[in-house]
Amino acid sequence: MIGGFLGRATGLVASGVVGAVAYDGVKRLVRSNVFHGAAVAVTSWGLRGARVAESGAEKARLTTADIVSEARGKLGEQSPPPGSAASANNHEH
Repeated sequence: MIGGFLGRATGLVASGVVGAVAYDGVKRLVRSNVFHGAAVAVTSWGLRGARVAESGAEKARLTTADIVSEARGKLGEQSPPPGSAASANNHEH
């Protein structure tokens, strides 16, 4: 009976010590600004990635507009000027 109690108590104490050591380690990392520096680095990578994606999307949009304009030209239609809101029902059959 006493042996079981001491075994459980030892386990609880060991668990508490490990938890306290882990907490102190995390506290030291936070104080050393490691997390802040890592967050800044990851955010800068994200911003770069977003800029690359925006650039790719713009290139795709322009390429698509060129293809549509060329296709309209083959059909004898005049392409609307860039930036104008042309409706899809603008052509005659």
